[in-house]
Amino acid sequence: MKKINIQKSKKNKGCKCKDIIKNALLMLVMIAIGVGLCLIIKTTFTTDILIPAVMVFSVFLISVFTDGYVYGILASVVSVIIVNFAFTFPYFKIDFLIPENITSAIIMIAIAFITCGFTSKIKHQEMLKKESEMEKMRANLLRAVSHDFRTPLTTIYGASSALIESGSEFTDEQKEKMLRGIQQDSQWLYRMVENLLSITRLDGDIKLIKTPIALDELIDSVLIKFAKRYPDQEVEVNLPDELVIIPMDAILIEQVIINILENAVQHAEGMKKLALNVKCDGDRVVFEVQDDGDGIPEDRLKHLFDGSLLGDSSDEVSVDCRQRRNAGIGLSVCATIIKAHGGDISAYNSAEGGAVFRFTLKIEEVTDEQ
Repeated sequence: MKKINIQKSKKNKGCKCKDIIKNALLMLVMIAIGVGLCLIIKTTFTTDILIPAVMVFSVFLISVFTDGYVYGILASVVSVIIVNFAFTFPYFKIDFLIPENITSAIIMIAIAFITCGFTSKIKHQEMLKKESEMEKMRANLLRAVSHDFRTPLTTIYGASSALIESGSEFTDEQKEKMLRGIQQDSQWLYRMVENLLSITRLDGDIKLIKTPIALDELIDSVLIKFAKRYPDQEVEVNLPDELVIIPMDAILIEQVIINILENAVQHAEGMKKLALNVKCDGDRVVFEVQDDGDGIPEDRLKHLFDGSLLGDSSDEVSVDCRQRRNAGIGLSVCATIIKAHGGDISAYNSAEGGAVFRFTLKIEEVTDEQ
């Protein structure tokens, strides 16, 4: 436990150092651009009127795109000194006794304070919105799970109790049917727990630890696990010829692909072909799971990944009712995982028939953190 905490502490320190360097470089670049524009204005138009406005605009941009108040305030002080020293008479001499110089300094610092205040407030609101969305998804999951777990648990308990107490009264065929029912419900519960564990790994401020994974290895692992669950379902796979390395949390991405494949098996009525296509598109890898089933109703396409279909009362109660809710949970998990990886996910109906689920992952350089 101490080792894990030390690793997290080192990682957080590394992230903070990177943020400081990024903000400092951004501030220096924006100030340099502002000074460059001032020199152009000075030499081209032989006027100093626009120079304070250019530097004020630079301070404004720095305040918007950096974190906190420090960089905006520091940029305003540096800009005041630069304007006073290089662009205000007497040149190449710092003189704050002139009223214009004092006024410019006050205006720049005030703009930095106000801008930083607004941007901090906006960032805080965005963080609250993100937390609210995560809390809403957790509430939807808990509401669906609390109801859905009852059906398979009741079936397992009832069938096992009947076999124990009155097993001799059932035929071998009846016993086999009951045991298969127990097995299927147990498998369903196992997959539900996997989905919920995937969500907990993304909870809070925990950042994903991405590891470079070869695409071929990822797909092989997915197909092996999928074949164990659906041995009779063939999957047509199309992969790029070249070696593709993707930084990811492999366990979570496997869960995404398996969830989408399972969704097709469970809900694509009339499906005869299931395909997994992967291709490279610039700095991204595109994954597509395509079936030739009956497609997805248009009114459900917009809400497949937001968790709002969980426990949808419009669905008729039937044998596959819990599977429909399970698909909703699985797809909302998929969306959360892909978003955490910096990708995007979508679904649409193919013109040739059937549904296509598509998500992307970015190829980027990753430093291996120990």
